[in-house]
Amino acid sequence: MRKAARIFAPFLATLLVAAACNAPRATSSATPVATGTPSFTGKTLNIVTGGTGAVYIVYGAGLAELLNKRLGTAASAQSTTASVDNMKLIRDGKADLAFTLSDTLFDAVNGTNTFAPPEKKVDAKALAVLYSNATHLVVKDGGGINTVTDLKGKRVSMGTAGSGTEVIANRTLEAYGLDPAKDISRERLGAQDSANALRDSKIDAFFFSGGLPVPAVLDLSTATKIKLLDLTDSIKKMADKYGPFYFSYKVPKTTYNTAADVTVSGVANLLVVPSNFDPALAQAILAAMFDNKDDLVKVHVAAKDLMLESATVGSPIDFHQGAIDYYKSKNAWKK
Repeated sequence: MRKAARIFAPFLATLLVAAACNAPRATSSATPVATGTPSFTGKTLNIVTGGTGAVYIVYGAGLAELLNKRLGTAASAQSTTASVDNMKLIRDGKADLAFTLSDTLFDAVNGTNTFAPPEKKVDAKALAVLYSNATHLVVKDGGGINTVTDLKGKRVSMGTAGSGTEVIANRTLEAYGLDPAKDISRERLGAQDSANALRDSKIDAFFFSGGLPVPAVLDLSTATKIKLLDLTDSIKKMADKYGPFYFSYKVPKTTYNTAADVTVSGVANLLVVPSNFDPALAQAILAAMFDNKDDLVKVHVAAKDLMLESATVGSPIDFHQGAIDYYKSKNAWKK
């Protein structure tokens, strides 16, 4: 499965990302056909995702293809720096669906931390809780870095500016008593560039928050012996300070052929839309995703975690009415 995802996903992402930046926004309502069933044929949708070598862009490209196939939409997946910028694109009317981390989503909707004034709040609603991210803190095995505090004075990629990874990386270092502005030599690289830089010894470590497996980390592990640092001591501290978004998450040693399982912080991923998104289209998107889940799993194994019993659990914001109507129709709404 991993091999198939790694081969298929880059091709799919390249194919669907190309036209995204200039794609027009979706209109606010569906065009009904004669039978009274909404038609979404030709409806443009810009799905904002993440960077090369990560999960969002792969999942988002697969979602775009699925919606085009099943609903007849003209959906495309736009590569971005991920969660923070994705929420700004939703806010500014430049995106129709967005992948985002729950901690960033909470800040965006409530106007806190990264989205504190003079930034503006984001008016968004949830469609589904998709899967969990694992906070990867990747180093070379045998390189002398064994704990987070060993990063002091080292060259560390904290994720791209505008990413949810950067938010989590800053909070993780803070939890271990390190000042991310002073105690490390900061780089701002995405997943693929971080993996390349660690391989070439241009950095000493990198953070990335992603679903298992992160393609760039998986590729790196095939040629370079790596390890993930244990982040157990950060989880409660982060949750106590910033909110109940962080939980214990075990990365099995078989994921990246590491020496041992490791416990890191986990964070939920969600698919969100603007609050004024068409309810009928929201229902149709969710129906397409759940009815054709196997198509998404072929793109990335993280889609296995898309389940009715968990899709409404753990959102830090309210659900869109179209989503509520869909889950009620499946007897899956428990609010």
